[in-house]
Amino acid sequence: MSRFREGPRAMVLMRSLVTAVGLSVCILPVWAQQKPATPSASATSASKHGIGRAAHVDELKAWDISILPDGRGLPKGKGTAKIGEELFVEKCAACHGEFGEGVGRWPVLAGGTGSLKNDRPEKTVGSFWPSSTTLFDYLRRAMPYGNAQSLEADELYALSAYILHMSDVIKDPGFEVNEKNFALIKMPNGGGFYDDDREVAEKHFWKKSVCMVNCKPEQPKVTGRAMVLDVTPDSKTAPRVE
Repeated sequence: MSRFREGPRAMVLMRSLVTAVGLSVCILPVWAQQKPATPSASATSASKHGIGRAAHVDELKAWDISILPDGRGLPKGKGTAKIGEELFVEKCAACHGEFGEGVGRWPVLAGGTGSLKNDRPEKTVGSFWPSSTTLFDYLRRAMPYGNAQSLEADELYALSAYILHMSDVIKDPGFEVNEKNFALIKMPNGGGFYDDDREVAEKHFWKKSVCMVNCKPEQPKVTGRAMVLDVTPDSKTAPRVE
């Protein structure tokens, strides 16, 4: 994605989206462009248009922060729910409430365990999320709102522990979580997810050629109308609108 601005002696700016590792934003004037030491496909493509440059290794690394369910990617650090409580009040409670109950329309974080089969399930971190590392990963890349990626590793472990403690996933507020044991935490709904199996389960529905024109021998026919079926209220029985 690129945006251009033209005018006398104006600089041409580019925002590049690096899909391989996440989002990466490079904003450079034309005169600051530099050719990479090692040519690549992306560098060749950029040079054809005369804008942008290939992202440096350090720039890519800054966005390569994904954490997998088995714990790969977790940074070194430690924290407890007791420490995380103070951080939560300071950095999170304004939106999520002091006890994770949510403020206004902001998401509820705690509670809802066992409610997923109800008519109105409460999909919170404790009741719905599949793994503890999902929480850490999201906090790391997106929170606090408006100041993402500002938290240190120890703060992230402490906040994660406190959020899990509010849903009784972590019972002891003094229990220390770290890069070695965090992925071992079992979530209440951890078994409620499964891999996408459509390539096997629905493969018999797939067709090599898809019909796009005149696919049915006959056009659809109207067999009934809402008024006849008595599902559209008349003026006498319709709900009153103020």
